[in-house]
Amino acid sequence: MILRNVTSRIVAAVVLSVVSVSAFADRGTFDMERWSGILDNIRTRAADQNISDNTIRDTLKSPAFIPAIVKNDNNQAEFKLTLEQYLARTVNTARIRGGKKMHATYPSMLARVEAKYGIQPHVILAFWGMESNYGAVRSRYKLTDAFLTLIYDGRRETFFGNQLLALMKIADDNGLDINDISGSWAGAMGHFQFIPTTLAAYGADGNGDGKIDIIHSIGDAMFSAGNYLNKLGWNSNERIVRKVILPGDFDLSLLDGKTKKSLSEWAAMGITNPDGTPIPVADMAAGIVADVAAINTARDAINAAAAEYGMDTDTPPQPVITAYLTYPNFYRIKKWNNSNWYAIAIATLADELK
Repeated sequence: MILRNVTSRIVAAVVLSVVSVSAFADRGTFDMERWSGILDNIRTRAADQNISDNTIRDTLKSPAFIPAIVKNDNNQAEFKLTLEQYLARTVNTARIRGGKKMHATYPSMLARVEAKYGIQPHVILAFWGMESNYGAVRSRYKLTDAFLTLIYDGRRETFFGNQLLALMKIADDNGLDINDISGSWAGAMGHFQFIPTTLAAYGADGNGDGKIDIIHSIGDAMFSAGNYLNKLGWNSNERIVRKVILPGDFDLSLLDGKTKKSLSEWAAMGITNPDGTPIPVADMAAGIVADVAAINTARDAINAAAAEYGMDTDTPPQPVITAYLTYPNFYRIKKWNNSNWYAIAIATLADELK
């Protein structure tokens, strides 16, 4: 029965690069026994968690294996962009314009999020823009199939099994059609790209209909994002980063964001605002993040030029270093997405949307 259901599902889903389980089995490349065991395990665990028979049936009645997801999961070599390239790609004119349009479209909802959770509109908009381009990026995969495929793939079997069960519980509790929930290949969904366990912990009803649906309800999505940031400890009285200039011979090992010093200590090391004025000093610790690879590339180019033209290669002029002081909100963003570049982009986009 499982094999017949999967095969029929594949015929209807060729456009998603879903390949018939039976085709894999025929070539001897698909472990049908493992697949069946996964389905049985999910069925048992879901029943143990009191997930309804209807949701269990809907989840498992026509499961599909998606090879493209396995390929994505096994080939996550990160394409390295410089910080400048990353910001040019993520904080562009179109995204800024889109954020301002959404601010004008949803002023009341954004005000309600700020009143309840203390998260400013420009911050909510920055996350929305970064995560889904304000809902314009459409999720491609049926999430139940994505999770079953990733469970079969085996690299993070326990994690993705828990995500699928959380999704089933969410669908059950909120009266959602689980077969109508789509997401990314890695299982993120909705306007702010929550995974199911995050949604289960921080989801909030923003439109007052008694359900939490972050895919179809912008209000639910915004309230859930606001609740999450609030629980991460967001401080609306603090900025996220400050762009600064460092002396050309600054110790690059300090620029990983992990080394924390008081603002007074950083100031004493020659850090200034871009216009050369002193940085504001408060009773607060901060880190510093910069594009160390780009700095080293610039230094190497200067050293090479100095050698070529017979300059003093012991003390050639060093490039001015642009960096970012990273305040506590920066590290709260990194609990959402553990990327220095992402957190700087959120800060930059938020500033543009104030």
